[in-house]
Amino acid sequence: MRGYDRINPMLPDELILEIFNHLDSKSSRDACSIVCKRWLGLERLSRETIRIGASGSPDALVKLMARRFVNVRNVFIDERLSMSVPVEIGRRRHADQSALSSLGLHFLTEKSGPEDGETESYCLSDAGLCAVGDGFTKLEKLSLIWCSNVTSFGLSSVAEKCRSLKSLDLQGCYVGDQGLAAVGECCKQLEDLNLRFCEGLTDRGLVELALGCGKALKLLGVAACAKITDVSLESVGCYCSSLETLSLDSEFIHNKGVLAVAKGCPLLKILKLQCINVTDDALHAVGIFCLSLELLSLYSFQRFTDKSLCAIGKGCKKLKNLTLSDCYFLSDKGLEAVALGCSELTHLEVNGCHNIGTFGLESIGRSCKHLSELALLYCQKIGNFALSEVGKGCKYLQALQLVDCSSIGDDAICSIARGCRNLKKLHIRRCYEVGNKGIIAVGENCKFLTDLSLRFCDRVGDEALVAIGQGCSLHRLNVSGCHQIGDAGMIAIARGSPRLKFLDVSVLQYLGDIAMAALGEGCPLLRDVVLSHCRRISDVGLANIAKKCALLETCHMVYCPNITSAGVATVITSCANIKKVLVEKWKVSQRTKRRAGSVISYLCVDL
Repeated sequence: MRGYDRINPMLPDELILEIFNHLDSKSSRDACSIVCKRWLGLERLSRETIRIGASGSPDALVKLMARRFVNVRNVFIDERLSMSVPVEIGRRRHADQSALSSLGLHFLTEKSGPEDGETESYCLSDAGLCAVGDGFTKLEKLSLIWCSNVTSFGLSSVAEKCRSLKSLDLQGCYVGDQGLAAVGECCKQLEDLNLRFCEGLTDRGLVELALGCGKALKLLGVAACAKITDVSLESVGCYCSSLETLSLDSEFIHNKGVLAVAKGCPLLKILKLQCINVTDDALHAVGIFCLSLELLSLYSFQRFTDKSLCAIGKGCKKLKNLTLSDCYFLSDKGLEAVALGCSELTHLEVNGCHNIGTFGLESIGRSCKHLSELALLYCQKIGNFALSEVGKGCKYLQALQLVDCSSIGDDAICSIARGCRNLKKLHIRRCYEVGNKGIIAVGENCKFLTDLSLRFCDRVGDEALVAIGQGCSLHRLNVSGCHQIGDAGMIAIARGSPRLKFLDVSVLQYLGDIAMAALGEGCPLLRDVVLSHCRRISDVGLANIAKKCALLETCHMVYCPNITSAGVATVITSCANIKKVLVEKWKVSQRTKRRAGSVISYLCVDL
């Protein structure tokens, strides 16, 4: 019978709530909420997470959300994301409902430009933060990103009313010691604390927090806090015995602080350090006391030597992930010690460590049989034989990244291809000795490859892409700057990779409309396309992509002389899901701008 409700009388509230809890997207929840008043109310009860852009009356918006969603446990407020409220909240009886309807709960809308800035914008204040505390009493996770107007008063209010808080992110907030002390006093379950760029904090605030809730704290991040010194870390080492993750980026931390953490936090699993005044002594202590360490990242250390890595290799047998970035005094000896001692290593990144060469990486290939990801960036001394050993010993390797490794060529890539047949991701940039031979070997042997990037590898041409197209089904492809690639190679990709979603073919001078037609026919799932600096692609080729790739979301096409305003208009009118078009300003007609001005970005003006 028309108009008869066959669902609601049969389903209890509990079952509908359970269904809502299994929905994996916000759009699905929003769709359910407009079915009927009952479903709207139940969906509001089931909502646990909200995200708000902290501009355009955010305080009023927080109060509105608190009234609507009483069971929210996770609140994310980000001042970097703007939001315009179309209705002045509170002006008339149903203003809050109108605002909510107009927003569609999609808070993270982006303003199109200064010309649309009539709506008053301001930052989240203590009043809004107090509303968070009043409205979301079940709060467990609060993230305030660059909310620079909130102070200790607002944070104290949240701490006093949200005593179940487990995670607090204050990145870029200028809160003071009193607020942090209140968190320590009231939030005894706090496990996760991020204090990156909190310039208003001193040792006093972090010490009091450690005293108050240090027993529960498991994760701590500190960066660019000039007044937080070794005194704070000594308190962390004394009171935070359950700490598992520590991230430090500071010029004011010395050995004393890191030593205190190493000795007092035996459960430490993740350690990330960018502290120029920390030396071998601190890392030696980590090797002795932190036997559960699984991830170690060292950035920009000019005082660490092989002594540090030898201590890590000797003591941290559970280490699985190691990043060494711009550590100039580390050499093959240190990397060999890690290879021999940390046989469970699965992820290794060596970035700009100019004294690490072929021998060190050979040791990794011989000893670390479980290696699954390897990244070598700006490693001029690492040659082909190193990757040959990796190819022989690391059969589980799934991701390889090479950037500016001038001594690595086709022989190394062939060894990887033949030995690491589970490879899924291969990124190579500006490795000028890599050409068709190596990439053909990849196509013939690595059947699981889905992500391939060959940026500015100018010896790679169509022959290589034909082999890839015949042997692999790619999801992502970036061949920008590989100027020998033309239509033949891209046609092979179109035929062999029907699930391709991302494509960057910028700066390919020989690529034309024939390839675009093949991509349109063969790759209907394309979402992101970069065509910039392609001189032979015209409106005709662009239309093939726009009309046949219905899921297209972004298209970059600057410096394409044969693409005109008509081509831009075709993309706008044909792609219902388009979110960003990057193009020269003069190629956008007034009609196109009126129709979709919010999705158009301009790299160059008046060219």
